[in-house]
Amino acid sequence: MKKLSVLSALLFSAIFSFQVKAQGTIVDAAVGNADFSTLVTALKAADLVSALQGDGPFTVFAPTNAAFGKIDEATLGSLLQAENKAALSGILTYHVVSGKLAASDVVAALKKGNGKVVLPTLNGQEITVLQKDGKIWIQDAKGNYSEIIATDVMGSNGVIHVIDTVIMPK
Repeated sequence: MKKLSVLSALLFSAIFSFQVKAQGTIVDAAVGNADFSTLVTALKAADLVSALQGDGPFTVFAPTNAAFGKIDEATLGSLLQAENKAALSGILTYHVVSGKLAASDVVAALKKGNGKVVLPTLNGQEITVLQKDGKIWIQDAKGNYSEIIATDVMGSNGVIHVIDTVIMPK
């Protein structure tokens, strides 16, 4: 119980190394922040911009440019090619959950799930959100982890939580 209280305090802390303020939709928030330029490029290449500007609501676990930088340059370049649009779309929609899940909702779900909650993504697969080492992480289908480094960037059609690693579907 004490760990969840500490965790809750961390999630709601205004002290983040990554500061984002949303105005407009979640896409507008991404477009308006240079740290999401690779994500915006990928959304455009996958033709997902208009979908994520829709009514939603959506919860987006948004990788930073540094997160995309962890992917091999050749692989990332290949994913951005028109012939790989479907694969890129599958990866990007793996970062999106239907509904608006603020940090408080995630903390409540973690408490109810004993530190773990499984969420269905828009690509039809699941991600696992869990508490590990006093932080909140997402575990992808391949068993890799991404830390949630900032939360609750609110847009008119949902919320963005910033992650430090691109998560990958099966």
